[in-house]
Amino acid sequence: MSTGGASLTLRRMQALELGPRQRKVIAAALTILGVAVICGLLYFIFHLLARFVATFSPVLMPVAVAGILALMLRPYYVWLLKRVRRKWLAVTIVFISLATPLAGAVWAFGAMVAGQVRSLLDQLPTWIEYVSARIEAWTPQLAAFWVEQGDAVKGELRSRSGWLAAQAMSAARGAVSAGMSVFAVLGGLASWLVLPVYLFFMLTAQPISLAGVRQLMPFLKEETREDVIYLVREFVNIMVAFFRGQIVIALAQGALYAIGFGVAGLQYGVALGLLFGFLNIIPYLGNIIGLAVVLPLAFFQQGGGPGLLAAVVVVFAVVQTIESYVLTPRIMGQRTGLHPMAIIFALFFWGTALNGLLGMILGIPLTAFLVVLWRLLKAKYIRAVI
Repeated sequence: MSTGGASLTLRRMQALELGPRQRKVIAAALTILGVAVICGLLYFIFHLLARFVATFSPVLMPVAVAGILALMLRPYYVWLLKRVRRKWLAVTIVFISLATPLAGAVWAFGAMVAGQVRSLLDQLPTWIEYVSARIEAWTPQLAAFWVEQGDAVKGELRSRSGWLAAQAMSAARGAVSAGMSVFAVLGGLASWLVLPVYLFFMLTAQPISLAGVRQLMPFLKEETREDVIYLVREFVNIMVAFFRGQIVIALAQGALYAIGFGVAGLQYGVALGLLFGFLNIIPYLGNIIGLAVVLPLAFFQQGGGPGLLAAVVVVFAVVQTIESYVLTPRIMGQRTGLHPMAIIFALFFWGTALNGLLGMILGIPLTAFLVVLWRLLKAKYIRAVI
């Protein structure tokens, strides 16, 4: 009896044994389920990261800018350190090198802003006189209207007292929110005051070597550690190549814009051209802001019009053509692996995902990391699976 029961159980197990096709279907289903779980987990992590960055962006922005500046300026700092032999002196020279062109730009635009404010103050008495005259002209009409319709207006106000109270509360909440926003902006501006401190420590800190990175991950397998080191090395190479090259391109664009706007006769053209070129350190940011500022200025300035507007558009087109076909290929080459279209998409995507300018600043590093990760996966894992 026991032998018969055992044989029956064996036959049932053999009957339940899956065939090759069934195994493939189950394996595919489990793979899809695993990929879905991983994608959901990654989305959840990204959502938390985006909220964290959006909440603390006023604090994180100076740190990110200081990190990028330190990455680009470190060779210059090391070169100075070998010659002056003192860290504080090398850092001081680096800061002076940064502050000199910045002070020049502030002086140029400060003079421009002071001129505009002075012009506004000169016209202010005329505007006050005009407004006073209009009020005096309207006073008899308003008085007559109040005599005729005053009782009706009072009754209407009484009937809408609840609505008026609600509107007053809404306006008060809006004023409080605006005040809090002002304080938040002031706090964000105050956080920029520590940017030199961040930059000082990042420049003078001992850089982490690849051997040090390897020692930080003793819990990983040797092969996995090598993959992580490859990602770090390639990521840093792309970052350095991109931002250093972008600084050179931005300076060249600023010079070309300044020359072009000056020749075209645009007011403050030299200063605006240099500023827009500097803003192009974040790719295409200077071009976008420049078009929004320069085109109305060219049309509405004294002596401006369609002719000057066309000249400014030509300057933008020529400089952009030189940047796309001469500067970027010669300076960047293929070192970054980032296509211009991918850069534009990355700026708007990360700027939206991370809520503002910080996302645009971090967009290139994040995209570079994804490019490096894709290269590793394609070279080592995807081909192995295929």
